[in-house]
Amino acid sequence: MIFLGFGKYARADKIYAIEPIRDDRRGHGRRTLVWVEGVGEPIVASRTERTILHEMGQQAASGTPLLDQALDLAERVAEQTQQGRVDVNDLGRRARKLLESTARPGDSEPLF
Repeated sequence: MIFLGFGKYARADKIYAIEPIRDDRRGHGRRTLVWVEGVGEPIVASRTERTILHEMGQQAASGTPLLDQALDLAERVAEQTQQGRVDVNDLGRRARKLLESTARPGDSEPLF
């Protein structure tokens, strides 16, 4: 089973197409259209196509989860800036978490 976000799951062997949403329909919680065998309309997933591909076992084609998290953070910053509601503390926490996850295990000094 592949988690698509917001409590939606699909069997990996039943997914036959995924498409990133690139127009004005894309927004928080609307990242990818997923076509599933037996379902007439595509399911709107809140996860990126790379993350879905990664969970389906397509690591070489999917990039890295860290990249997906960084892109999600950047998209949230852009959306919240346009709406005039930027939570700097939340963004700082997320950025620190991303940066700390890239630190090598042997690094003795914390990044922050």
